[in-house]
Amino acid sequence: MKTPEQIKEDLMQFTGTTTYFKHPFNIVYTDGIKFLADECQCYWLIDLVASYQFDKKVRQEDFQVYKLKVNPDKSAIVEISDGNENIIVTQELEFTDFPLEEIMIWFANGVCYLPSEH
Repeated sequence: MKTPEQIKEDLMQFTGTTTYFKHPFNIVYTDGIKFLADECQCYWLIDLVASYQFDKKVRQEDFQVYKLKVNPDKSAIVEISDGNENIIVTQELEFTDFPLEEIMIWFANGVCYLPSEH
């Protein structure tokens, strides 16, 4: 298993995308997001983004920012904002084994991607 520092360094290589992957909830995600899900074993995070597309408040935002912050006790919080730091929804997670302290994912036009892939 890679260290968090190695994962962060590897994530920096994703600048744009060459491949899109289809999620069952009718969104797509990039090769950077797939790498993140594979390395961090967090396909649940893609599911979270996809499931929030059924929430009217979230869905009406053309651009969405998902910020996952992991606390020292391994609980976490996910903030969904509109990209202008206006929080739309906050979800608390009782436990996660996500290896990074935090990650930001962007969602627009039906595509889930890393900020570096913009």
